[in-house]
Amino acid sequence: MIENIRLSFQGIWAHKMRSFLTMLGIIIGIASLISIVSTIKGTNEQIKKNLIGEGDNVVDVYLGQGGSEYEMEYQGVPEGVPVITKEQKEKIADLDEVTNVTCYQVRKYADSVFYQNKTMNGGAVFGIDTDYLDTCGYQIIRGRGFSKSDYGKFQKVVLIDETASSNFFEKGEEIGKVIEIKGEPFTVVGVIKKTEEFEPVINSREEYYTYYNESSGMVLVPDSTWPIIYRYDEPQLVSVKATSPESMSAAGKKTAEILNESIVSATGDIKYKARDMMEKAKDLQQISESTNRQLLWIASISLLVGGIGVMNIMLVSVTERTGEIGLKKAIGANKRRILGQFLTEAAVLTSIGGILGVFAGVILSAVIAKMSGAPMVISVPAAVLAVVFSTVIGLIFGLLPSVKAANLSPIEALRRM
Repeated sequence: MIENIRLSFQGIWAHKMRSFLTMLGIIIGIASLISIVSTIKGTNEQIKKNLIGEGDNVVDVYLGQGGSEYEMEYQGVPEGVPVITKEQKEKIADLDEVTNVTCYQVRKYADSVFYQNKTMNGGAVFGIDTDYLDTCGYQIIRGRGFSKSDYGKFQKVVLIDETASSNFFEKGEEIGKVIEIKGEPFTVVGVIKKTEEFEPVINSREEYYTYYNESSGMVLVPDSTWPIIYRYDEPQLVSVKATSPESMSAAGKKTAEILNESIVSATGDIKYKARDMMEKAKDLQQISESTNRQLLWIASISLLVGGIGVMNIMLVSVTERTGEIGLKKAIGANKRRILGQFLTEAAVLTSIGGILGVFAGVILSAVIAKMSGAPMVISVPAAVLAVVFSTVIGLIFGLLPSVKAANLSPIEALRRM
């Protein structure tokens, strides 16, 4: 075998240009396959990041009715849905898939937040517990957060994000200012922002509405003061931080199950649901993959063409080396040895083409990633499989020329010398 491989390299080196042109079909085919697989994986990673952010792992659990979200600002407090208890929160926090949990109230489109003659239209008001900032990934950038006394003494204090701050105040002048929420005065004690900012890649109008929700800001108050603003207690929403992106679905479903145990709604169609972004990501990924699989089949045609080229050049090689074959048979070489020599040469030829194709595919993947903005993800198993596949192509398409060489009559072969 080693001797056959050595002879194969000698033959390839002796006809460098011809060998390269023969390998070109294999190189193009493998490069196409590697770049398409990279594009599929890169697109899938981009979809996942666009939907769940970069390492956020937060799952929102909301109240749903039928197929839509229950809107308390329009539909009122639902009957039979109690306030989440401390025991329920602890039970959720003890789940293996959960690292942190928070309960909160929200008005998503508050139109009753004012500072002097300015209003925050389309902003959101949250009533948060002590775990909200850590769970949802916010940090204090100016001022302070809520203290235990703020909760215990029902202090009318508020945190705002940078968007709300820019709508109302000059930068750095927020702390100590008093804003009104539904006529109640609240003192600004801090400004928050996301710990890790993530902007999804938007390539179309459809993706804009899929990934991006415009808001004029966030206003956060202690949940103990929520009834002061809205005059009643109401069921909270929940956000859980999962241990990993892969555990988000399980964390959301188990949380919803725990919360639904206490619901005794007369209508029976109101229940907690997890906003499963991982499932949505998988759906979008499947659509992307189904399209790209068609490209994989098209790229495979290049390998078929490359294999035919290998068979053609090996037939030429057999014709050129007829005398050599006859001489070897005359001194005792059997059919098996001749067959092995030419099969090895075909396999080495396509294997080199496969390796060069992998390198070309990596370069092509980098170019595509640069142009599309998607991350470059190279699959090592796919690269190894591509080289193995190219070797198999050499064995398959080199079989006919090798059999022809092995079956040559030594007398006829020597006569052609």
